[in-house]
Amino acid sequence: MLFAFRVTSGQENIVADLLYEKVKKNQIPVKSIIVSPYLKGYLIAEAENEIEAKRLITNVPHVKSMLHKPMQIEELKDMLESKPAELAIEEGQLVEITSGPFKGEKAKIVKILREKEDVIVELVEVAVPIPVTIKINTIKLLPQ
Repeated sequence: MLFAFRVTSGQENIVADLLYEKVKKNQIPVKSIIVSPYLKGYLIAEAENEIEAKRLITNVPHVKSMLHKPMQIEELKDMLESKPAELAIEEGQLVEITSGPFKGEKAKIVKILREKEDVIVELVEVAVPIPVTIKINTIKLLPQ
């Protein structure tokens, strides 16, 4: 059975590590702990029953509560599956970087790594062009 826990937003990975250590130390029958970037402020654990799930989160910092009803895996499929970004981009196109340390910079796409959802770009307004790997969702196509 899958149980969802409300946790302090931004602390999901820390809480997951704490829960993992507690499972190892106390031999709690939990099969998995899920942290999804699509579920800010929540963790999901696969436990045998509600009692074990409550035992897991007892006295763990940053855990606020447990949702009352167990979940089915079908309810989570959209949040767990990685979806490739659907941008119509090609190598050689000019883009603007929309976030990160190069925000606002113009760049040319050198290579597209679709399986990782990354692109390698070269900054165009610099003295020496340096290849930079960034996420596809952090670029905006510029008109040609």
